[in-house]
Amino acid sequence: MGHIAEDMRTGLRNGLLAVSLLALSACTTLTSSNIAVSQTGDRPAPTVVPEGTDPDDAVIGRREHPRIIAAYGGVYSDRPAEIMVARIVGRLLAAANQPNAQFQVTILDSSEVNAFALPGGYIYVTRGILALASDTSELAAVLAHEIAHVTLRHARARTDRTRTTEIVDRVITGVFGGDTSTDATANRTRESMAAFGQNQELEADREGIKFAGKAGYDPQAAARFLGVMSRFATFSAGAGNADEGFLSSHPSTPARIQKALDTARTMFGQTSMGETDRDGYLASIAGLTFGDSPAQGSIVGRRFLHSASKFTFTVPEGYTLQNSQSAVVGVAGDGEAVRFDSADVQPNVALTDYLKSGWIAGLKADSVSSQSYNGIEMASGLAQTDQWFFRVSVMRLDGQVYRFIFAAKSDSARFAAGAESTLKSFRRTDSSDLGQIRKVAIRVVTAKTGDTADTLARQMGGLNRGTDLFYIINDLYPGDPVVVGEKYKVVVLQ
Repeated sequence: MGHIAEDMRTGLRNGLLAVSLLALSACTTLTSSNIAVSQTGDRPAPTVVPEGTDPDDAVIGRREHPRIIAAYGGVYSDRPAEIMVARIVGRLLAAANQPNAQFQVTILDSSEVNAFALPGGYIYVTRGILALASDTSELAAVLAHEIAHVTLRHARARTDRTRTTEIVDRVITGVFGGDTSTDATANRTRESMAAFGQNQELEADREGIKFAGKAGYDPQAAARFLGVMSRFATFSAGAGNADEGFLSSHPSTPARIQKALDTARTMFGQTSMGETDRDGYLASIAGLTFGDSPAQGSIVGRRFLHSASKFTFTVPEGYTLQNSQSAVVGVAGDGEAVRFDSADVQPNVALTDYLKSGWIAGLKADSVSSQSYNGIEMASGLAQTDQWFFRVSVMRLDGQVYRFIFAAKSDSARFAAGAESTLKSFRRTDSSDLGQIRKVAIRVVTAKTGDTADTLARQMGGLNRGTDLFYIINDLYPGDPVVVGEKYKVVVLQ
């Protein structure tokens, strides 16, 4: 059976497939002594070599850095967050006896809860991590853990094991029939960036707790944040969108959480101590984008709008759209799915020829035809494998080629009409379309007299499972009291 059937089966099960639609912009850096924090884009990073590092490690880091930025949707630019991260890393490096080392810390524009390190001192955290943490000590615990991976040379050991596989060769060119750059390959390589062995994870836990405690942060924050990540992993899995990054490669098992707590108490005493600076942390992340980035497209009901590339389309009734950081997938309850992605196709290649070029399994060449809707050049065809029937369409807009792949167990008039209506709905956006795009962001609220976790959670009642999400991102449970005057996170539409 061809790759296309396998991927669509996965899509129907998980409601998520990934192919990137994004490019990078120019880069500037914010520098705090020996820490460079990426701001935006793909300019080559500075040489970053922790003390005692093999010079080859810097080469590895520089080579993979732009690929990682591409794989995770670009760099997230937020000045208060960048300054906070730089300050935390500076303190941690001093505590790790690396006062003269140079580290490049990049905040990635991804909702994934993910953090990882590369040889040569390259450390990455997603804005998803920033949104989930609630104080400086929790973020310090994550960063200290990743610094420990570098100082313990775990990142180099992992790279040595996977040298024959490029971490991110390019964002997918052809997905399916016979092309080795498949979604599955890309996802496996993305997961490998955070994948260390269990012993290495526990070793980095211990060393990271030591660094954080010595730097003056609450050493028990590591155990606390592991617990929050465990709850968020369960929440994400329940939404059919399990995080394939930090949450899977850094499993927050009860034994690991207890071990982190025991380590902190053994090293620094039984009671919590050290800085948390909850108010300062929340002030730094106020306004942080939550969930999908508008730059990666927005879902409004059954419509998808991409403000950067200026197009929109609408899927048939019964479909629920989901946007990963690099693709859009719609799943219908009656065993149908649609996938929308992009591909690199030379301008001189006709769309009909591209359809027939072998990137899709089971294509019926005699079914390929050309169309033009809304002034946009298109081509469509049919494909069939043992268990699936596909309606495939490609279109070229402003030099970029986009693809629709509809899948069903069998063809029908209704299925054909739905695919055609989606194709006909693909058009350029206008000002009224762009006005419908709403940013989802973190807002910080202050608890008043009479407030409880339940009353504050209601502020997120308009979001899908928003009440449950409120409890997790604030490490609260239903019925918990809140502290009058204390600040809490809510996620709102702006």
